[in-house]
Amino acid sequence: RFCLPLVLASLPTMATGEEITPALQGSWGDFWLFRFFVNAAGYASIVVPGFLLIQYFKRRNYLETGRGICFPVIKSCVFGSEVKSVHQEDGSLPPRAEPTESSTARQVFKLLFCTAGLQASYLTWGVLQERVMTRTYGATETDPGEKFKDSQFLVFMNRILAFTVAGLYCTLTKQPRHGAPMYKYSFASLSNILSSWCQYEALKYISFPTQVLAKASKVIPVMMMGKLVSRKSYEYWEYLTAALISVGVSMFLLSSAPNRHVSTVTTFSGIVLLAGYIIFDSFTSNWQDALFTYKMSPVQMMFGVNVFSCLFTVGSLLEQGALLESLRFMARHSEFTAHAVLLSVCSACGQLFIFYTINQFGAAVFTIIMTLRQAFAILLSCLIYGHTVTVVGGLGVAVVFMALFLRVYARSRMKKRSKKIPPGETPVQKV
Repeated sequence: RFCLPLVLASLPTMATGEEITPALQGSWGDFWLFRFFVNAAGYASIVVPGFLLIQYFKRRNYLETGRGICFPVIKSCVFGSEVKSVHQEDGSLPPRAEPTESSTARQVFKLLFCTAGLQASYLTWGVLQERVMTRTYGATETDPGEKFKDSQFLVFMNRILAFTVAGLYCTLTKQPRHGAPMYKYSFASLSNILSSWCQYEALKYISFPTQVLAKASKVIPVMMMGKLVSRKSYEYWEYLTAALISVGVSMFLLSSAPNRHVSTVTTFSGIVLLAGYIIFDSFTSNWQDALFTYKMSPVQMMFGVNVFSCLFTVGSLLEQGALLESLRFMARHSEFTAHAVLLSVCSACGQLFIFYTINQFGAAVFTIIMTLRQAFAILLSCLIYGHTVTVVGGLGVAVVFMALFLRVYARSRMKKRSKKIPPGETPVQKV
């Protein structure tokens, strides 16, 4: 009876080879691996009955025999209402709106608006994320304060606001007729929740700059997976940029400072959580790519995924009794309430800026803006929270972002070259 808690409690200590800090020693239930399994059990308590219901309706051929007031709801959730449409070239976004007789000044203003919106949303989001997960609230001269520990509640806050914003947007603007079975959003929703949870939880063990660089290097596991699973072939510049990224990340991680702050120490637990983030996030993007074969807009995708995200997170929080505890923490610390709300606002607005920027200027411009954002996020985190970066580490960061810009430039050149190929010739395959 007592073996499982003891084993789970001892895993972080054995994995990192370090003493667990007092902030993480409250009880064995505070360890990330135990919380992961508890959260997964909460999601399973919703997913398993839902799966059984879907199988029941399909076996009964409910689409042909069903009647009554529940029929439209069940049809929409289980069967959908339309067949798949032709898969778009990018697999995830509607065709970019070409500017028609738009002045240069107007286009420059739009670009500045998109850049400012993305930078403000995600830089603020990054600073607040590190503040909430790594600093205490209510500290005084006699009281050390307390940290907020439940990453799942932050995920719930982000998703409930994103669900509201997407719902209002879909209500106020004209959208394509929705045809995808609603239950298919649950797969992307579940992986999205887990990737976000890993992202928040990792900040307890690694520094924010390390996390940003790990996100920037996602291209490496994506290429490896494509090579092993899909037998994809890549251009020489893709291998070159992937190698440069791996060199830059290695330089940053292996560099050491004489007086390194405790919060910048990368632990084994942080590496595992970052790996979980990358794996779950990669599945989310690939599953969403498959869902876009149905005729839908990105905001409809945002709405559908967040519907299930709210359902999963609130169900799991209620089962654990963590929802009331988090609300009590908010009541005790008004500063945390403001940070959590602003964190959710930045996340929701950032998603809308993503859709608008790609629609107006294309994926290449968006990638450049977001790459700059990652560089600014590292600089801002070091300035605000005092992370130390050595000369070698700084060179590693520079190598990573140089490789990312080179990748964007080479991809745009390949697209222009493929458009100039005469009819009848086979263009180079885009990966």
